[in-house]
Amino acid sequence: MTITVAGNKKEYEEGLTVAQLIEAENVESPLYVTVTINDEFAARDDFETLALKDGDVVEFLYFMGGGAD
Repeated sequence: MTITVAGNKKEYEEGLTVAQLIEAENVESPLYVTVTINDEFAARDDFETLALKDGDVVEFLYFMGGGAD
């Protein structure tokens, strides 16, 4: 199947889960990443079981804290 990961089209086997994709893509700080699939947030509790589908668009987001002076 073809999915778009961070703007790049890639080929993966059918049935790939979000957790497997995070590992395959060597995502930095996987415990702190937020994932969107087709512009919808994926629940962290579902990463192990949520299978991606052909044509999905996946983005990895990191929320950075910061402050003002």
